Amino acid sequence: MNTMEYFDYESAAREARLTDEQLRAICEAVGRDYPRDQMLFELHVLRACNAIRDGRATYEQVVV
Repeated sequence: MNTMEYFDYESAAREARLTDEQLRAICEAVGRDYPRDQMLFELHVLRACNAIRDGRATYEQVVV
């Protein structure tokens, strides 16, 4: 998992009740789209966690 620099996506993941393994999978999925842009990577991980927390997406939809 990347080290956070811009957004606190780990807190959002806890609020969404995601396991460490699930967060790692989300980070891997997002990292494929943003391998060189840390800020966009973190923003999209945060948005994914918030969407899961708010019921707008499921974990399975995010990691596909």
